[in-house]
Amino acid sequence: MMTFHFVSVLLKQNAEEQIRQTAIQANGRLEALYGQLDALTNQVATDAYVQKLLLKEAGGHLLGFSERQYLMQIVNSYQTYSQGIHSFELYTNHYKRVFPLNEMDLVNRIGALSIQRANDAKGRIVWIGRDPASSDFLAIRQIRLMDRWFSPGGYLLVRVNRDYFQLTDVYSNETEEKGYMLLVDHDFQSIFSNFQGDPAPILHTQQRMIKQDGKEYIVVKQRSPLTGWLLVMMTPVEVLTSGLSILKNAILLSGAIGFLIFLIFSFILSTIVTKPILRLTKIMKRGKNGTLKPSPPIFSTIEINELNNTYNSLVDNINHLIQVVYEKELVRNRTELKALQAQINPHFLFNTLDALYWSLVDKEEEELSQFVLNMSELFRYTISHSKNDEWVTLREEIEHIRRYLEIMKLRWGDRLLWNMVVPFQYLEIPIPKLLIQPLVENAVLHGIGNKAEPGSVWVTIEEDSDSSDLIIKVTDNGHGMEEQTVQEIRKRLYDKEFSLLKGSGMAIINVNRRLQLYYGEDRRLFIHSELGKGTHVSMKIPKRGEQR
Repeated sequence: MMTFHFVSVLLKQNAEEQIRQTAIQANGRLEALYGQLDALTNQVATDAYVQKLLLKEAGGHLLGFSERQYLMQIVNSYQTYSQGIHSFELYTNHYKRVFPLNEMDLVNRIGALSIQRANDAKGRIVWIGRDPASSDFLAIRQIRLMDRWFSPGGYLLVRVNRDYFQLTDVYSNETEEKGYMLLVDHDFQSIFSNFQGDPAPILHTQQRMIKQDGKEYIVVKQRSPLTGWLLVMMTPVEVLTSGLSILKNAILLSGAIGFLIFLIFSFILSTIVTKPILRLTKIMKRGKNGTLKPSPPIFSTIEINELNNTYNSLVDNINHLIQVVYEKELVRNRTELKALQAQINPHFLFNTLDALYWSLVDKEEEELSQFVLNMSELFRYTISHSKNDEWVTLREEIEHIRRYLEIMKLRWGDRLLWNMVVPFQYLEIPIPKLLIQPLVENAVLHGIGNKAEPGSVWVTIEEDSDSSDLIIKVTDNGHGMEEQTVQEIRKRLYDKEFSLLKGSGMAIINVNRRLQLYYGEDRRLFIHSELGKGTHVSMKIPKRGEQR
């Protein structure tokens, strides 16, 4: 197949190059004929008698009948030098015909556009195309008066025979009746064509190969730099590749025999080698589903048996490592969770007892009953460590925050204002216990507590418009933090290693780590704070509350 392809391509390239050379030669002939036409019309335009009459007419003198009649003899004498020229027509600079003798306006004869093109050419011959009054071709050139500083003096219109540019002898070989040739001018008007049909698709195509009437043709285009005409030659591919049929049959026969031999030996090899490998591969693919099982013994070549034994050893090692890693990760996660809760609980109880102390000093005894009730509920919610208490509903967490804020209200009085906005439809979503309260505690103690004037704490829960998450926000207008402190906290939020931290950043770091343990490592807290303006902390949790 490759040999046949290369030979076909080479043959087509050689044939295309030969056709291109033929097109170049044909264009050379056309340019020679065009050059003869240009030279002959130039002789007429520069003839002394023609120049004399047009100079006289340009000077405002009317030409006599005898002068125009003698002009006919002069022009006819030039016409005998070329069999391709049908006739000459001479016009004044005011578009009035001088020869032939009948009156005719040049504008009506060829149109103003062709006259303008002749003026722009400044004495050079201009191809017009088909004669509206006949089937011949027209060309025009402006006559320049040599004795009047080569100023415009008139126009010479030449009518060329339709057979002047015929190329019927270009195809002199046996492909004459099997190819097509088209010759068009710069306006795509046909000069010569033996193609039956609409030539527009062929003239405008950029492809080297086209299909026409069920046959494939090689298209060669050659544009003349002198005339601007386009010569298109179409040659059938089947004519150029007729000698490939024998080579094609030989290649097909060889390919069929080779394929048969290959099929027989492939079957034998697949039985000996491939079948055991496919069996082992099938067993290996089961590992994608998380099932790694040893492969049964394979009785085949020594190499296949060694491969099977190596795979079985690998499966045993991987299963052992998976079990070890799973147990270690499980112990690590539970240890981190217990350590985090162990940090939060004593810290919170200490702050609560401190609030109790200040409330007993500053408040009346009738308020102590409600305060003690809130305290008992806080202790019960916080100290509980049963497995089922690791997750609570959003309603329970919000209620716990409310109790805490009421207790803090007893301590801070009018200095503390708070508000919580939670949509009713999200109250039953499960979340980890103490996920929000430490952030609120941080806002009260380190935000409002460091501020002499009154401050506010807002807890807002809303739906994220860009995902299926809930956004939990804790905002205060307290003392705020310096940019260096904020950057240090953010750096510790990105730290993957967990340690038992102390200080004012403990609540933020702990909540961030618990958020990652419950919902995945891609979750984290977002913190923004400005000194003297307050702090804003937010996080995102799944709307359905599912655990990772």
